[in-house]
Amino acid sequence: MSLKQIASELGLSLTTVSRALNGYPEVARGTRDAVLAAAQRLRYEPDLRARGLALGRSDAVGLVFPITPGDLGDALFLAVAAALSARLAEAGLDLLIVSTTAGDEVAAYRRAIRGRRIGAFVVPRTRVHDLRLELLQEQGVPFVAYGRSAGLVAPYAWLDFDNALGARLATRRLLALGHRRIAYLGAPAEYNFAALRFAGFGEELARDGQRVAPTLVLRQALDRRSGYAAMQQLLALARPPSAVLVDNHLAGVGAVHAALQAGLRLGQDLSIVVYDGLGMDSVIRSAITAVEQPEPERTGQLLAELTLARLGGTPPERLQQLHAPALVPGDSDGPLPPRARTQGGAAAA
Repeated sequence: MSLKQIASELGLSLTTVSRALNGYPEVARGTRDAVLAAAQRLRYEPDLRARGLALGRSDAVGLVFPITPGDLGDALFLAVAAALSARLAEAGLDLLIVSTTAGDEVAAYRRAIRGRRIGAFVVPRTRVHDLRLELLQEQGVPFVAYGRSAGLVAPYAWLDFDNALGARLATRRLLALGHRRIAYLGAPAEYNFAALRFAGFGEELARDGQRVAPTLVLRQALDRRSGYAAMQQLLALARPPSAVLVDNHLAGVGAVHAALQAGLRLGQDLSIVVYDGLGMDSVIRSAITAVEQPEPERTGQLLAELTLARLGGTPPERLQQLHAPALVPGDSDGPLPPRARTQGGAAAA
């Protein structure tokens, strides 16, 4: 069954039938209902590629992601992607996840753009200086950034969380508990979220009259293995920290396991706060004190709505959302142990 046959039966133009099937608001409700009923009765199945070409748009949203074993085990990312995909499907769009290697992301975007199958992109893990976003702007391809980029000047659509605020909340809590040797274990500085969280950490220390101790800062951990190794390094110091802020949940899993394997009692021997917690699939029995953001399902829906609005022609400067995180207390942090007080709790190494 074709559009022409539906149009012939109802005495409508091809354009009207096409617009009714695609939910254009200018089509009268009665006409749209009649077209949808006829399409269902006649078992009409649209050719998505042909429809996209006819309407001057593609029927897929792309998400280019460097797949590693750590990413495949990231339940939070998968939950966001699932919710994003579900909402796009309701609008008749597919979510295409394009796998690539970490060093080939920009080339993967170029290939995807040339293929003309993808009409818009959702760009995760934004960088401070992001060549992917610059490319998409140069090519005039709609996109929504999952995070911001300090280096991008022209307006663009984005969804982000107040990363600096989240880090300040966590640091403030640890300071209030009496900790002064607070370590920072985080993702590489190239990621915009990591840059903002580290800045918030330093700002809150400065407000308390403290300074960041270089020996207590490790910023190369964005998976379980590197988080585990970084925590081991911190615990091996002659004067280990009494508290640790971990700026991402993947490294947080490894960091917590390293502390437990060392025989430390969380919240007593060592306090830990993990940004985003340990994820939905954690087997750790203790409740981890965490900086939490909206549920991943909600985040996926928000990304989808922004993407649909961008595809609909809404200017990017009107599609910018910043949400506040919240600190959720758990059992993994507590007052500075008495023996640590007697050793002196200066923030500097």
